[in-house]
Amino acid sequence: MTPQTTPSSSDYGHELLFGTFHTPTNQQPQQAVTLAQLSEAAGLDLVTFQDHPYQPGFLDTWTLLSYVAARTERVRLAPNVANLPLRQPAVLARAVASLDLLSNGRVELGLGTGAFWDAMVAMGAERLTPGQSVQALEEAIAVIRGIWAAGDTSVLRVEGEFHRAVGAKRGPAPAHQVGIWLGAYKPRMLRVTGRLADGWLPSEGYLKSDDDLRRGHEIIDEAADAAGRDPRDVRRLLNISPPRGGTDAWVDRLGELALEHGIDTFILAADDPDTIEVFGREVAPAVRELVATRREYADTHLAPTLTPGAAPDSDAAGRVVTTTGAAGAVAGDSQYDRLGVHPTRDDGTRLGTAMPWDEATRPRRAESGPDVTYTARGAQMGKHLIDVHDMLRDELRQVRSIVEQVKNLTMDVGTARSTLNEMTMKQNNWTLGAYCARYCATVTQHHSLEDASVFPHLRTAERSLAPVLDRLEQEHVVIHDVIEQVDRALVGFVSRPDDFSALDEAVNTLSDTLLSHLSYEEEQLVEPLARVGFYPGQA
Repeated sequence: MTPQTTPSSSDYGHELLFGTFHTPTNQQPQQAVTLAQLSEAAGLDLVTFQDHPYQPGFLDTWTLLSYVAARTERVRLAPNVANLPLRQPAVLARAVASLDLLSNGRVELGLGTGAFWDAMVAMGAERLTPGQSVQALEEAIAVIRGIWAAGDTSVLRVEGEFHRAVGAKRGPAPAHQVGIWLGAYKPRMLRVTGRLADGWLPSEGYLKSDDDLRRGHEIIDEAADAAGRDPRDVRRLLNISPPRGGTDAWVDRLGELALEHGIDTFILAADDPDTIEVFGREVAPAVRELVATRREYADTHLAPTLTPGAAPDSDAAGRVVTTTGAAGAVAGDSQYDRLGVHPTRDDGTRLGTAMPWDEATRPRRAESGPDVTYTARGAQMGKHLIDVHDMLRDELRQVRSIVEQVKNLTMDVGTARSTLNEMTMKQNNWTLGAYCARYCATVTQHHSLEDASVFPHLRTAERSLAPVLDRLEQEHVVIHDVIEQVDRALVGFVSRPDDFSALDEAVNTLSDTLLSHLSYEEEQLVEPLARVGFYPGQA
């Protein structure tokens, strides 16, 4: 499908994130840690630190990030941005993946080409021209992503002019899909951002005006579109300073940056505790409310399409009817064509010897007819379920990758046993390996959320879904039993490291049941969620 480019300098529709950008001074070593904890306590999403390895007055950024990860619980962490000339990319990739695993998926990677060349050369870096620096960055991204692709059993081969990894073994994979955010200002770097990166991370102080944001978006969007990517795949972050004026002026400014200039992540450069408190407890919630209200107004401020004999805001079946559908959809298209969001297809592949349920007995809801159309907000809600499921699918691939590494002797049994002993999962007193523990906990949390809140709302909003919801809840119970089988197989594997059969069968069964279930759930719920939302009053 050809990507649909969002007009530059507009709202790309991402969830808003708010974070801080701290100075890693070593004169008071605990100051940066305290500020990170304060940022988390204030409700912020992200904590970042400068990375200037040649600066003797600073703590080493990766050491600091590791320490802060151990002293926080929820907040995401990132260098802002990592100094590539002094961070060998293959080693950096393993550092990022390792910290992401240890922090339960809380690490992102800001990355830059470096700016202070005299200082970097004095530390051993090779001096590069601006063009060479961009080429080196592209090569480094290939190395980093290649190291993270632990599921690829081939050796890594990147033969660049400035960065090489020829015959390197891949892994470990991070706990989640780590974003690579580039500090970029000039056209060539902006084009690399559009083609290869997950985010654009400039600093407001280096931009002459908002027109620089608009021009940056245009270049990134064009490069993404040319590379076959959706420009919305690139987050738009901005390092900011507190504006002049009170809280209201701050909220108005950030709302303008979000809705008119495409920014979705605001990172405050501040080491003052009071400023951080105000940003987290007052500014961020107010900006979120402002943007959500404006987005909802834009999605729903349309005249309703009426069905004869029905209420003005519903069709004959009580379904919400709006006038907005997917671009180019026509009356004869399927409900998902009109919605512009398609569930993940189950290709029928099965790895295990048996399925614990009969897929042919699954109930299915009636498809909505051509009189039902959807808002952009509704499409986002339907897509959200697929996004959550994609995270689970990705984590399942990580579980399989770890098993293969042990079987291929690239992870020794002693390391696996040590990891198993260190990681626990409190629910049902399961004791799992670190990777599977994280995955199983995520599955359990996801299903518990559905059972406790989403499903009751759907039962009330659309009574005809009851048989489908009953079946999905039954399958949740079965999947939890399958996870227990993986637990038992992992425990058995630790004591019988030469016998992989039970572990293989358990993981294959988990793959079969979970992938089948996720596809069925998307097929049945994406469209209703697009109409009625995840909870009352959301649609």
